[in-house]
Amino acid sequence: MALTFYWYPKCGTCRKAKKWLEENGIDFNEVHIVENPPSKEQLKDLFEKSGLELKKFFNTSGMKYRELGLKDRLKTASEEEMLELLASDGMLIKRPIATDGNNVTVGFKEDLYEKAWKL
Repeated sequence: MALTFYWYPKCGTCRKAKKWLEENGIDFNEVHIVENPPSKEQLKDLFEKSGLELKKFFNTSGMKYRELGLKDRLKTASEEEMLELLASDGMLIKRPIATDGNNVTVGFKEDLYEKAWKL
């Protein structure tokens, strides 16, 4: 099954991840995370399958994150509020996100991709 690869083409980390997938012959469908951000329901599904904290889905180095003062807001935000925020703007979502429908990776580290996607 092909991976769904949520990415932002101007993001260097996303480009590295895409190159790794291509070099390893892994079939994937690209989704521009800003033009077509995952819905709240999709994000909830990705979050639940990832085994990560929901806070790990935020792009903490992004301008939008800082502009909205999310560092402090997220400390008391509910899961519902965090999902709403993430779904509202693809630039708030840490990228890339790759999923095969069962497994989910957030961000790119070569060893993480080796374990998750190299069959």
